[in-house]
Amino acid sequence: MSVDRVERESYILGLLAKDGSLSVAALSKDLGVSEVTIRASLKALEERGLLERTWGGARASSSLDVLERARVNEPEKDRIAAAAASLVHDDDRIMIEAGTTTAQIVRHLAGRTGVQIVTNSTLALSYARLIPGLEVILTGGQFHRDSESMVGSVAIATIRRFNARIAFVGTDGFTFDRGMTTQFAGGAEIIEAMRERAEETWLLADSSKYGRAGFVSVLGLTDLTGVITDDGIGEGSLEVLQQIAPTVRVV
Repeated sequence: MSVDRVERESYILGLLAKDGSLSVAALSKDLGVSEVTIRASLKALEERGLLERTWGGARASSSLDVLERARVNEPEKDRIAAAAASLVHDDDRIMIEAGTTTAQIVRHLAGRTGVQIVTNSTLALSYARLIPGLEVILTGGQFHRDSESMVGSVAIATIRRFNARIAFVGTDGFTFDRGMTTQFAGGAEIIEAMRERAEETWLLADSSKYGRAGFVSVLGLTDLTGVITDDGIGEGSLEVLQQIAPTVRVV
C-alpha cells in the first residue's frame, strides 16, 4: 500500500506502540515506499521526540510508550475498563496496577463514593485527582518512565500494608500455557504483590495481547479470578481461554 506522510507517520507510531521496535526494510515493503522515504519519516519523528532511531530501524521512546500505546485499540480498552469499573461498589477497596487499560478504570468511577484506591500508576492518579469521591494512595518507589509507574521495594512494601477486595492488573501478553507475561520484571513484582493482598484479581487485556508472550512470566491464568477482554478475540482462542481461566468476560 502507498500512503501519504501523515498516514505513514501514524502507521509507524501505531506499530511502535504495539511492538516496541521496527525495521526500515520491513516498513518500506509494507508501505510501498523507498527506504530513503522511511528514514526521512523516522528522522522527523525522532526530532519530535516520538521515537529513537536504531541501526536499520527505530524503537519506541518513553513518551511514545505512554501516549501512543494508550491510543492503540482505544475503543476496546475503554470498554474493558468500563466493564472492570462495573465490578466496583461504593465504599470499595481496590488496587490498580499501572497500564494504559487499567488506568482507564478510574475514569469510569465518576459518581462512586468512598472508593479507596491503592495504585502504582501515575497515569491513574492523573485521572483520579479530577473525580471527587475517590481516595487515592499512590505507592512510593522508583519512577519507571516507560510505564508511568512506581516500582521497586518501596512500592511493594506500600502495597503489602493494605488489603483490597479487587486488584486490577494488566499484561504485555497472555497465553493459555504461559499465562500472564510482561517485558518488565519490576512490573511483575507489583502484580504479584497486589494479588497477595486482594481477594480477587482480574486481568484486563485487549484481544491483541492474546497469544503474545513477554520476557517475564507473572501469573498463570488459573491464578486469576477472571479475565476481561474484547470481542476481537477469535472463537477458537476464546474457547481455549474459557477452559483455563475461572471467568472470562468479553465486551
